[in-house]
Amino acid sequence: MSDAAQPTAAEVRAAAEAVKAALDRHLEAVERRTGDDDPAVYEAFNALAAAAEAYDERLYDRYDEVTPFEIPGADDSLPPYTGPEEPHALSVLIRRDYAVVEPERLLAQAQRLTDVEGGEEGAGSAAVVGASTHAALGVLFGEYEPDEIASRHKEFGLEEGDSTLWVSAAEDLPEPGEWLHAPFEQADPERIVCRFDVSAVFDDELDDDLEEQEA
Repeated sequence: MSDAAQPTAAEVRAAAEAVKAALDRHLEAVERRTGDDDPAVYEAFNALAAAAEAYDERLYDRYDEVTPFEIPGADDSLPPYTGPEEPHALSVLIRRDYAVVEPERLLAQAQRLTDVEGGEEGAGSAAVVGASTHAALGVLFGEYEPDEIASRHKEFGLEEGDSTLWVSAAEDLPEPGEWLHAPFEQADPERIVCRFDVSAVFDDELDDDLEEQEA
């Protein structure tokens, strides 16, 4: 586990209370909605998603536990689904953004991996990693799967930015190598089965709610 500052028990409790409050606001908005596209319901949904995401993250950071639910990001910008009713193939499109906030930590982790795996060659590879963030990132992403980096990003001196995951349905798998040169250009919005978004925008909304509750 990262030695970065962990949330306090009080912060986890405050995040849990924010989820409860967001649930109440969402139910109230649904009960009072004026139509299928009521903006109050949309805003309450996003606030609930933000609160649940923040609570899940703080619960994990503090207690190494997760919640049993996940709220998808809003996908109102997507057109109606026109893909196959019984898909025989799926494409999972993922983008995760990171900021390098602790270059020294990143370089140290990359050098450690180089030394451990390279044995005697590790010493000769030290100059390759050196002070190069580019080389360190290559070592890091060459060693770990993207999901592991996402769960351990603080250990590597990274800070999460926005992320999105799209699940797209298809009749058949494309030909091998067909889309590798431009992996996202062929995504058809009308074949998106579901999507999940994580954004700092949600966190900002949650922080505002917490400040209002504490005032």
